[in-house]
Amino acid sequence: MTQMEMIDVTYALNGRSLPADHAYALWEEVVRVMPWLAAEAQAGILPLRAPEHGDDLLLPRRARLVLRVPVGLAPLARNLSGQALDVGGHALVVGEARERPLQPAPTLHAQLVASASPEQEFVLEMQKELGALGIHGELICGKRHTLAGSEGRIAGYSLVVHELKPQESLSLQYRGLGGERRHGCGMFIPYKVIANLDGEGG
Repeated sequence: MTQMEMIDVTYALNGRSLPADHAYALWEEVVRVMPWLAAEAQAGILPLRAPEHGDDLLLPRRARLVLRVPVGLAPLARNLSGQALDVGGHALVVGEARERPLQPAPTLHAQLVASASPEQEFVLEMQKELGALGIHGELICGKRHTLAGSEGRIAGYSLVVHELKPQESLSLQYRGLGGERRHGCGMFIPYKVIANLDGEGG
């Protein structure tokens, strides 16, 4: 199976905060501006990392929105720049866009891979998905948590995949694991340290 090459398009953000559970609301606003995204099953927004304050995330000055799209659609994705978004009553203005090609790394991390299965079954499912992609990395399953989806809560686990060869690493970033990309699930980024991952373990 030929892998669809993906790229990250990053945007500066001008805003003070977002709802802590904002993933789907943010996706809906981005799709409102760029409706073509709704048909791209592999496209998604990488989870934002920012400090929490009550029910909100406080956006740092250098906060970036990162949209992962097929390479050929990156020019269209630039149309998000300059747009005003309303995410659950929180105002954002999207700034300059930059393209950031995905880079291979031996260790990758996903904040949430969607799954309703118990942990042991989840790990077996992920090993099967990786095998179908020709990827033979080692897994470290992290904490189970949930987020708001379009039809209720979405459950899953954080996941680290390590001991990846360069092409395996790129393939996993291009394809991801599990579903629910529009909620930011199953999307992998390089992870530099695999020891003491916020208390996560296998």
